[in-house]
Amino acid sequence: MIVSRRGLIKLAGVSSLAAAFQFARSAEALATGPVALPFALSTPVHVEAAALKVRDLDAMIAYYRQVLGLSVLIRDADAATLGAGNTALLHLERRPGTALEAPGAAGLFHIAYLMPTRQDLARWLVHAAMIQVPVDGFADHHVSEAIYLTDPEGNGIEVYSDRPKERWEWRDGLVTMGTAELDIDGIVALADRTRDTYSQSPEALRIGHIHLRVGDVATARDFYGTLLGLDSTRGNRPDAAFLSSGGYHHHVAVNSWNSRGAERRNPAETGLDWFSLTVADTAVFDAQTTRLKSAGIGTLEANTYTADDPWGTRIRLIHSA
Repeated sequence: MIVSRRGLIKLAGVSSLAAAFQFARSAEALATGPVALPFALSTPVHVEAAALKVRDLDAMIAYYRQVLGLSVLIRDADAATLGAGNTALLHLERRPGTALEAPGAAGLFHIAYLMPTRQDLARWLVHAAMIQVPVDGFADHHVSEAIYLTDPEGNGIEVYSDRPKERWEWRDGLVTMGTAELDIDGIVALADRTRDTYSQSPEALRIGHIHLRVGDVATARDFYGTLLGLDSTRGNRPDAAFLSSGGYHHHVAVNSWNSRGAERRNPAETGLDWFSLTVADTAVFDAQTTRLKSAGIGTLEANTYTADDPWGTRIRLIHSA
């Protein structure tokens, strides 16, 4: 099998790439030796891991192993921890018989897995085509190149690689992002299109950002921006916000496109249980926890401060210094 642009578009179930990136338009609107981590992981605050409540643990483990090449690091009857190399990224918690979270509820929009290089994205894209995993869309976001898909229980996934940060365009503290057609030919040209060379995820694969559904963007911006101290990188749009630390394009995004007015999440449903943010800077961690304590939100235990956002999505701030 030789992977082609047409074959990849077919995976998205559409007749043209123009149609394929319409989904992505709504998704973002617009060897041995030391492992070199992407820029997103070098900032004072960055995403560490996430946990999903799932109905079929075995099926979900199989999906993430086959599709993303994650390794099973820990496993018992009711939970599993998957990761890249020895780094834990995704925790799966077995909740049999649990109702699936409604698409219009607050919760997870997608977990975005950041490939270390464009070449790694190319190898993964060829792999996705060869195993014929359904794809929702493709997009060039100017700062990054992305592919979107959905796991068997409806959790959104983005697989992407960043362009060099020196090529990102900033003006008055805001980064230029958008949604254009993805250069599939240019990406897959970096990989062997005749065979699958993606047997497991790169050691430096990480979660680059988390995108959430919320009931009100202004309220979410107050929580993730004012209380957690993340910087807004895309202005004050009423329907979406993008926030980051240290000049990244975004570590956390929120939108209300299908969830406007959503109330607190039902903990008895599947979906995102929690996600963690690593905080390397002591002053930043102290400022975050002081603001949260003053607001009466969350608790501190050892080096971890746990707090719920206004819709019940749990965030773990982990002081790593």
